[in-house]
Amino acid sequence: MEISTDRSVLIRDLNRSYGWELADSLTQEQLEDLLADRLNEWIRSDFNRLVQFLYRIDISEARLRVLLDENTEQDTGHLLARLVLERQWHKIKTRRQWKPDDTISDEERW
Repeated sequence: MEISTDRSVLIRDLNRSYGWELADSLTQEQLEDLLADRLNEWIRSDFNRLVQFLYRIDISEARLRVLLDENTEQDTGHLLARLVLERQWHKIKTRRQWKPDDTISDEERW
């Protein structure tokens, strides 16, 4: 699968999972920037929402702490955006791995 198709899958997954309306045509950089802006806004104005979002998406608190400690000069929103996108990719890949193969008949599955 080519990168733009994969990115479209990621964007559709984010839209479906979190009720967003991100355009399928976004580049990886645009997607990360939009997500970083949203996360930075939550850091400034609705920290509880940010925490709930990170919990829902299942971002490792330990990994997050290490990343923030090691990158004190970088924008927190962008660091979080990269973690979020990485986690969503992992979820998509896991779903694909465990998705039943529709080409196998019911008899052969047993």
